[in-house]
Amino acid sequence: MSALCLAIPGLCLPVLAGETPWQNVAPDVSIRLISAGPVTDGKALVALEIDMPESTKTYWRVPGETGLPLDLDFSASTGIAHYTPLWPYPLREEKGGLTDYVYYGHTVLPIELTMSGPQGVVDLTATLGICSEICVPAQLQLSLPLADAEPDAANGLRIRQALAEVPIAWTDKAAPVGGVEMLPEGPAIAIRLENDGIDPQSLIAATATGEPLFGAPQKSPHGDLVVLPILGKSDNIALDGVDVDVTFMTDMGAYVVSRTIGAGDDADEPGPEE
Repeated sequence: MSALCLAIPGLCLPVLAGETPWQNVAPDVSIRLISAGPVTDGKALVALEIDMPESTKTYWRVPGETGLPLDLDFSASTGIAHYTPLWPYPLREEKGGLTDYVYYGHTVLPIELTMSGPQGVVDLTATLGICSEICVPAQLQLSLPLADAEPDAANGLRIRQALAEVPIAWTDKAAPVGGVEMLPEGPAIAIRLENDGIDPQSLIAATATGEPLFGAPQKSPHGDLVVLPILGKSDNIALDGVDVDVTFMTDMGAYVVSRTIGAGDDADEPGPEE
């Protein structure tokens, strides 16, 4: 069984799939919903497949300073108890002094569904930002039954390829990312690296809500520290005790660890976190 199957139970499902027709939402941009097959062990996988030029982009779960967030409304669906978007590792884009987290070109965004029965039907309204020369909020409605899907290896492969880029929770005790603390002279946080097995520039920090927004990693006088500035309004930021996900890239792919931000009484020496 693959590491992804172990890290996110229920994702390794049979390669049986269905799909909706493509919907055109902007010039040269079409979107459809694809399925990895019928309900298995109370779980199902679907994905938004976005066909767009390499010069066109959409946004990660934390869109950034200029981006538009993805909004998913499954309320009209039947047989679906819960849904969880599974976000592939994004590109950090810095233009005009502003930072966004984006996907360019053909993009597949998987969604894990927890089912309340075997005969579910997805009835989804999705709104997302699509940007080329201008940015538009694209809205579309997609409907797809999850029972009795026809075999379709191609759609199953598309979803598996996207899942391979979703950061995996780091489960080994010796994580390469240590403690995270506020910098008193901030507004910024400092992340300690426990070894040199990751690229410091690959670090992405994000809270559950996406607020505040953290920028690109910056060099620190201390070789094992990486500083991420807090962007936007920074007055009265109190992040000590707030959980933050730190995503990073290794030669084995993308991983994520959860850390609790410390108060940063001694910014030069953030302590490691077990």
